[in-house]
Order: sequence, then C-alpha cells, then structure tokens
Amino acid sequence: MQDYDRARDFPALKGPSYLGVHLRHGMISIRALARVAHDAQRHGSKGAETWLGELVWREFYFSVLHHFPHIGVPGDHRAFKPKYDRIRWKEGDAADANFSEWCAGQTGYPLVDAAMRQLNTSGYMHNRLRMFVANFLTKDLGIDWRRGEAYFEAQLNDFELSNNNSGWQWAASSGCDAQPYFRIFNPVTQSKKFDAQGRFIRHYMPELAGLSDRDIHAPWLAKPDALKAAKIALGAEYAQPIVDHDAARKRTLARYDVVRAPGKRPPEPREADTDGEEAD
Repeated sequence: MQDYDRARDFPALKGPSYLGVHLRHGMISIRALARVAHDAQRHGSKGAETWLGELVWREFYFSVLHHFPHIGVPGDHRAFKPKYDRIRWKEGDAADANFSEWCAGQTGYPLVDAAMRQLNTSGYMHNRLRMFVANFLTKDLGIDWRRGEAYFEAQLNDFELSNNNSGWQWAASSGCDAQPYFRIFNPVTQSKKFDAQGRFIRHYMPELAGLSDRDIHAPWLAKPDALKAAKIALGAEYAQPIVDHDAARKRTLARYDVVRAPGKRPPEPREADTDGEEAD
C-alpha cells in the first residue's frame, strides 16, 4: 500500500493490490480495506490515499449502475450519455477480423498484445492496461465498446458489471466522468511510458525478447538488421500492425462528430491532460 501511488501504473512491477478478485467474490470486506487505508492515510501515506481513492471509485460505479440501470441492461447496454449511442461503430468482416486479432493479442502493437495475453492466460489484466486496450479497441479500431466489455466479462476472474461497464464507457468517452472523446492514447507512447524496458512485453511476448528496449515498442520501425538479429520476420514470428494510429485518430475524430455541438471544434491535443496522460 505504501508504494501504491508510485508503482500501480507499471505492469512489470507488483504495484497493484491484486485484491479485486477477493472483493468480487466476498472473500474480504470493503469496509476492512477502507479502514486500513484510512488509518494509513491519517499517518501521511500517499500510497494509502491513492488506494482508498480507488476503493471509492469502485463503490461509486456501483452507485452509477444503481441509479442509471440503462447502462447495464442484459443484451441492451446503452451509453450513460445518450448522444453517444449515435456513434456508428465499425462493423462487417474487417471489424470482426480486427476484433478477433485484438482478442488473440495479434494486433502488431506489443503492449496491447502482451496485455491481452495476460488476460487470456490468467483471467487477470493490470488496471492501467485495461484502460489502454479498451482505448485501442474503441479509438484505434473503431469497434463498439460493448464487444470489448462482453469479452472482458467472459475472461476476467474479477468481473464486476458496474466496474467493467463504467471502465469501458470511460474509454469510449460515453460514460460518467469519462475521458474526452478527442483524447486518444498513442499505443507506442503509452508503451514507452509504462513499460520502458519492455519487461512486461518480454514476459508475455517471448518472441520479441531479442529486440532492444527501443525497438520492442514498435517492431515495424526497427531496422532490418535488428529484426534479423532478433530472429523476427514481421508477418511471420510477429504480426504487422493492423492499423495505423495516426490515420485511425483522424477517423475516430470524424466518427465522434455526431456528439459535438454544431460548429464546435475539438481542442488541440496537449502533451498532458488533467490526470497526467498524454492526449496523443
């Protein structure tokens, strides 16, 4: 708990509490955890303060689902913000293929793929990576957040409807207190920021282990000699990127035009937004 504020965002570290599954199945009391965190916070622990905040978010999302049940109706989940149901998500064979590649961890973006392999092999995914892969599915691939939500429901050992739904709607910008729709994570920048040495990637993607810390975040940008030395042929040992991020960003902004007020332009992306995330 003491290091939670500093370590929780880095998937290669044992920074989270790993208590989500125990809370989900009633093996530990939320009140007991809140009491411990509150007591530690009173003694000046920044880690405890951050941890308590995450417990509060969990309870808040329960409240959101209770008061706005339309977001969790079985088979008919709707956006918390109704205007976001106007968005026309990508459909058809190409979308289905992209969704299957995302599920299988074959997108060509190493941190996305490593995160999906963690989920598929363990039933768990690091919290930072849940936001990251959800953003990639909705903003880079243009696929309906409900499809990702359903996949997480099927895979997660700690699945909780309220938290899963609100997390996905946060990424899709359609939820309560969600990120702005024009804030689109750059998958390479995120990878460099939160797994700088590629330790998490190498753990779940051993086929990329021979790449340098620089090249492992974007193998398609590596020099041919570096790929050869690492025994990687793109399209064989590892996938080519299934989408170009810059082009996808433009398509996403166009897709979300339906939620903008007439004549209002989205602000220019900034290096950092309110919670320290890069916008692009």
